[in-house]
Amino acid sequence: MTPPVFLAGAGELDQDRVLLSGPEGRHAAVVRRITVGETVDLVDGAGTRARCVVTDVGKDSVVCAVRERRVEPRPSPAITVVQALPKGDRGELSVEVMTEAGVDAIVPWSAERCVTRWKAERAAKSLAKWRATAREAAKQARRSRIPEVADLAATRDVAALLATVDLGIVLHEDTDERLSALKLPESGAAAGDAPAGGIVVVVGPEGGFTDAELRAFEEAGAVRALLGPTVLRTSTAGVAALAVLQARSGRW
Repeated sequence: MTPPVFLAGAGELDQDRVLLSGPEGRHAAVVRRITVGETVDLVDGAGTRARCVVTDVGKDSVVCAVRERRVEPRPSPAITVVQALPKGDRGELSVEVMTEAGVDAIVPWSAERCVTRWKAERAAKSLAKWRATAREAAKQARRSRIPEVADLAATRDVAALLATVDLGIVLHEDTDERLSALKLPESGAAAGDAPAGGIVVVVGPEGGFTDAELRAFEEAGAVRALLGPTVLRTSTAGVAALAVLQARSGRW
């Protein structure tokens, strides 16, 4: 079984001894009940992983001695999911499962037919929840990189993003092109380098895309792709598409 993962602060993994305090230290000492002599992994959320041995446990802190550290390469091609805002807590669910499945970035999208609207103070709170969910899910999945959760995007922002990538995909039932057969860009990024371009998948709202949205995305170079014979909820379509792309691109 792989060691549990805890998040260290920026630059802390350069040291030979790391003190976990605050929420992370409390989680390790109180919730996980980590003991002296246990092996844990500390990550910085940006690709650095340190294999450590616990040397001291306090009331709400843990001291870790670094035994080995490495920078893990970014997966390639990079996969971003543009997620139309789901209802209720399904947004956090979609972030959680996509993070566990290895998504590199998530873009919350205010589609025209979204029932949920992020406005003013609610937008900041909802975005914070998505980012906290990504952080916790990345630790649960033993990831060294926490996926970026971007600011709320409008349709024009999504179209601009699609125009910059190697492959833009709009999940839609009105096409004969299956996601499982779509030609994918080749993976060519060097270890440790950020892959250029990558893949962006757009997941629409429960009410579907409007004609204007589809037109904007297709003008930006995106293609429609059919995920499968069944209709998935917006909160689960992203992780299903991600699984297909992970396997087909060789990331899994």
